Amino acid sequence: MAQRLFPLPRQQSLYPPSVRNPFVHEGRLSARDKARTVLLGLILLPFRAICIALILLLAWLFAAIVTFCHPGRGSVPLMGWKRRVTQCALQCLGRVMFFLMGFQVEVKGKVAGPLEAPILVAAPHSSFFDGIVCILAGLPSFVSRLENLSAPVFGTILRSLQPVLVSRLDPDSRRNTINEITKRATSGGQWPQVLIFPEGTCTNRSCLITFKQGAFIPGVPVQPVLLRYPNKLDTVTWTWQGYSFKELCVMTFCQLLTRVEVEFLPVHVPTEEEKKDPTLFANRVRSTMAMALNVPVTDHTFEDCRLMISAGQLTLPMEAGLVEFTKISKKLNLKWDSIRDQLDTFAAIANTSKGGRIGMEEFAEYLKLPVSDVLKELFLLFDRNGDGTIDFREYVIGLSVLCNPANTEETIQMAFKLFDVDDDGSITEEEFACILRSSLGIPDLDVSQLFKEIDTDNSGKIAYNEFKDFAFKHPEYAKLFTTYLELQRCQLQTLDEEDYQTPEDTYSQSKTSVSEKTPIARNKVGPESNEEDISSTSDKKDD
Repeated sequence: MAQRLFPLPRQQSLYPPSVRNPFVHEGRLSARDKARTVLLGLILLPFRAICIALILLLAWLFAAIVTFCHPGRGSVPLMGWKRRVTQCALQCLGRVMFFLMGFQVEVKGKVAGPLEAPILVAAPHSSFFDGIVCILAGLPSFVSRLENLSAPVFGTILRSLQPVLVSRLDPDSRRNTINEITKRATSGGQWPQVLIFPEGTCTNRSCLITFKQGAFIPGVPVQPVLLRYPNKLDTVTWTWQGYSFKELCVMTFCQLLTRVEVEFLPVHVPTEEEKKDPTLFANRVRSTMAMALNVPVTDHTFEDCRLMISAGQLTLPMEAGLVEFTKISKKLNLKWDSIRDQLDTFAAIANTSKGGRIGMEEFAEYLKLPVSDVLKELFLLFDRNGDGTIDFREYVIGLSVLCNPANTEETIQMAFKLFDVDDDGSITEEEFACILRSSLGIPDLDVSQLFKEIDTDNSGKIAYNEFKDFAFKHPEYAKLFTTYLELQRCQLQTLDEEDYQTPEDTYSQSKTSVSEKTPIARNKVGPESNEEDISSTSDKKDD
């Protein structure tokens, strides 16, 4: 189309994020890096593996002593000599272990005490090596799965650190976890500090994604902790797409040095407003950390990772599932299940194209309609960035903002009346084809396949209930119908303007020419509220 007929309103808050995919790290070793890693690994890898094994055995011995005869699952905090042994012995062994692994640690700032900041929040979370924060902060508690306690050696060490345990089998696990964090944070120093990675999953450190509210619901002061890995060769970043756990361990152990910076920022004391609104509290802390890191913030979250995995299972590129779930779900009032269902539909349309995007041809094929001006208008409404394709994020926004609001009972009734030419309460294939051919301007349009899909009982006629059920399952058609009506109104307004500017006989000739080129349905096409406005023009179009 040469020119748009009506504007495309775009909410700036729904624009794509500055960082497209924070869950991918495509690190590649050059030939030189590979050779260096192999040569150093011949010596460093076995040496470091043996040292780590010995340190873990010593740590297990101390942990077994302090947890002997202690109530299970950490219902009572370690006190007296047991806490001192844990903090001194395990913290010392932890420092030695990271030193032998080749980590060169630089610490900035000062760790706040348990009374000053009961909760520590660390970000960005990008590696299992981030556990070094726990060593440097004096072995605070952290959140861990209950199943981890049964692991040999690690389970005993974990128990001595008094973690906040989460059970997958407990339906109230989230509420119980928050209650336990709140209890410890308000214990007045009886429990160790709680260390939380509020992002809830690993990223590539290119941004800070949405912070979970768990650390901020208690409404107590928190100390932000920043993590940086300023290495030329990145062997620590562990994301959903990239190197595996074993690969990263081997590559890191084969490096002579791995630099890490840990910065403890000033304690953030919540205002009364932040205490009442954990989301506000979390966002302000995240903004402070992002400014210190000089990285942007996005509304991605762990649910985006789940959608990424689902997209991969549907043979789409994994990044196709990224929608910035926090922002989309909040602004459009969508749940994860509904977005997941929309991903299935999107995959069915986009699988025939390359890159996991819907082009104009795929869009038309899905709707079982040929490319026309009306369909192009609808496609452009979905295509928010104007690149000629529709990605999954644009598809979700389009359905919620454009199609679902248009898919009302009133619109469906209006459309049914339009197709039901003889007003007998049903639509025949001939009536269906006649209106579609007229509205799309394609005389030889074949609608048999679309008609059969709507006619579920194969009666040869479409009843209103069949029509309505199909419309609710395919809201794109509702917006297609309302877009057609808008085009109709634009054409009628153009004709009215020409009526005022030209003599009556000239206007009659131009009107006839336009009517021949683009057949326009009569009064029945327009909304009932506009019938009086266009009645005079429609009467002139009667054959």
